Amino acid sequence: SRNIHLPLEKILLCINRGPTSDVTLSMDPIDEYAYPDYRGKGCMDESGFVFAIGEQFTPGPSTCPCLCTDEGPLCSKPECPKVHPRCIKVDTSQCCPQCKEKKNYCEFRGKIYASLEEFKVSPCEKCRCEPSGEVLCSVAACPQTECVDPEYEPDQCCPICKSGPNCYADTAVIPAGREVKIDECTICYCTYEEGTWQIERQATCSKNECQRS
Repeated sequence: SRNIHLPLEKILLCINRGPTSDVTLSMDPIDEYAYPDYRGKGCMDESGFVFAIGEQFTPGPSTCPCLCTDEGPLCSKPECPKVHPRCIKVDTSQCCPQCKEKKNYCEFRGKIYASLEEFKVSPCEKCRCEPSGEVLCSVAACPQTECVDPEYEPDQCCPICKSGPNCYADTAVIPAGREVKIDECTICYCTYEEGTWQIERQATCSKNECQRS
């Protein structure tokens, strides 16, 4: 037998030739989307389809649209709307994530309320659990009282007139519906609209001639 000695460069040339000679191996970090080097020829998506330069395509099911250029894919990065904070199921199969299911209840002051449920958190404050998961509250609008000395009860929102309709006669409080003699010379009356008890806060007073003693 005869030994054959080949130069190192020829040995490397023989190793590099073969079915894998066209494949370029790279140890560079892989980007978010790894594309074969089709620059100047076209672009390839995740499934292996090649797109011509100038053609728009989507590299994968969850990626944003791209334009095939001479330098490779030029992909758009749109400003996607924010996912609702109460979303419990997100669809990430498209370019922008979309919320598919939100909470059907509300959390408010440590308690859970069903969607569209109405509840009171105080005698004056009424709330509702909206389908969006937010709680909207409103404060009761109390009607104008028919007295000048209304009182508040612990379990009621609006004040009540315990002594009935009344008004001021100077600094004194007099009942409505009848004339009240304040002193020897003054008679006062709480005026109100007929059929209602919408009281004027100050009484209408008239002074008569005082009787001489």
